[in-house]
Amino acid sequence: MSDEKMQGINTRLAHLGHDPRSYHGFVNPPVVRASTVLFPNYQTMVERSQKYTYGTRGTPTTDALADALTDLESAQGTILVPSGLAAISIPFFAYAKAGSHVLVVDSLYEPNRHFCETVLSRFGVEIEYFSPHLGEDFRSLMRPETDIVMLEAPGSNTFEMCDIPLLSRLAHEANPDCVVMMDNTWATPLFFKPLDHGVDVSIHALTKYPSGHSDVLMGSVSANERCWKTLHDTQIALGTCVQGDEAYLILRGLRSMGVRLAHHERSTMELCKWLQQDERVARVLYPALPDDPGYDIWKRDFTGASGLFGIVLKGADEAAGARFLDALKLFGLGYSWAGHECLAVMPRFGDRTIAQPPEEGVIIRLQIGLEDVADIKRDLERGLSAI
Repeated sequence: MSDEKMQGINTRLAHLGHDPRSYHGFVNPPVVRASTVLFPNYQTMVERSQKYTYGTRGTPTTDALADALTDLESAQGTILVPSGLAAISIPFFAYAKAGSHVLVVDSLYEPNRHFCETVLSRFGVEIEYFSPHLGEDFRSLMRPETDIVMLEAPGSNTFEMCDIPLLSRLAHEANPDCVVMMDNTWATPLFFKPLDHGVDVSIHALTKYPSGHSDVLMGSVSANERCWKTLHDTQIALGTCVQGDEAYLILRGLRSMGVRLAHHERSTMELCKWLQQDERVARVLYPALPDDPGYDIWKRDFTGASGLFGIVLKGADEAAGARFLDALKLFGLGYSWAGHECLAVMPRFGDRTIAQPPEEGVIIRLQIGLEDVADIKRDLERGLSAI
């Protein structure tokens, strides 16, 4: 194992992606904004034999970020795309075809479901949903034409854990050509490395923890050796790319992601345990809690937990949930998460067919930022008192 691979994660985050010796000693890479790239002569232009040929195919800035993510994911390569949703959509274009059967965990990110049921289904792709709790019985869902299995753990808004290594193994045993994909935004490659657990393609909304400041939209897709060329060729064909300014900001956020995630996790765990003691809270949905149904899988496969979780307000309906949200002063009401600020939202689950939410009351999804825990507790108490 190389010295770099033996280094601690924060050391690696501080140095991945750019070697200062490659650019006059400057600690950070240059911000390259590019469309046109010039060639020194006709022969080079025809052969495209130089490293950079056009802005859509990468720049030194975007390569610095992609290289860092490839290293973190233990992948063959990484593409960068304009948003987290684009990172989910593009792999479906890469690996599905007319007549494909696609298995999708029912607890996944709702816009992903919308893409599958609108755009993807129009191309003659059959979508089938399955329970996140499915074990060996998953094998019976696989068909010869099952080209993709789409996973997410924990589940979006309800935080169920599915057994990623088991489902990946069963999928590949049934069809060696099947591509197993996973949205790994909640854990990041710091807390879970999908490709080390049988997954072929790891998807990440860089908008979230790698950015960390609620001001950049971007996504990444990292693939193993078997799936990399098809993914890269699809990105080039679709023309999806990012520019240097945004890539630079994500790379800058990446440097502090380890210390930020440690703070998010510490604060969130304290708040979850505090909320578990409140009689107005029926349940706390966070797989890192020892009494959570997904704890054993989380403990086995994950090395940490992030700052996003849910609470079930006991006996509360939508109106009571709205009163909770409107009483908050510190928490913002917003659909994103993983920034430096606390956020809250009341999710809806009308499209699910199998993974139904808890029935004890409405769910409030909470993103815990970098604020002091004492201040967060006071604000949550305001919300709880209002229901």
